[in-house]
Amino acid sequence: QVQLVESGGGSVQSGGSLRLSCAASGYTRNNNCMGWFRQAPGKEREGVAIIYTGDIYAGGGSTYYADSVKGRFTISQDNAKNTVYLQMNSLKPEDTAMYYCAADSWVGASCLVQESADFRYWGQGTQVTVSS
Repeated sequence: QVQLVESGGGSVQSGGSLRLSCAASGYTRNNNCMGWFRQAPGKEREGVAIIYTGDIYAGGGSTYYADSVKGRFTISQDNAKNTVYLQMNSLKPEDTAMYYCAADSWVGASCLVQESADFRYWGQGTQVTVSS
């Protein structure tokens, strides 16, 4: 089992920035595929960014970004703290959503193509609201 706790959400104006954190605990050793997803009211959950946090020789540090956030969001890892971050810059009203952290055990490149339904472990979510 893996427990995930998100933090860092809040309300900002358009153009502002936020940094989300996802702290993992429990059996994290083999669950190195971690992602951020979001869900706005009335919409389906969508992938935002994914990172493989495993061994560098297996592609550790590789990332995926949704087209809508490329160039604005950055996903990163701190393995010593078992924490993944999502730095969000140039926020837009359409970024408003509940943001969720997820984890599972895919390795390397296969991690980066997973859909939300494929992840077993989820956090409780943190709300991000961007006003115009």
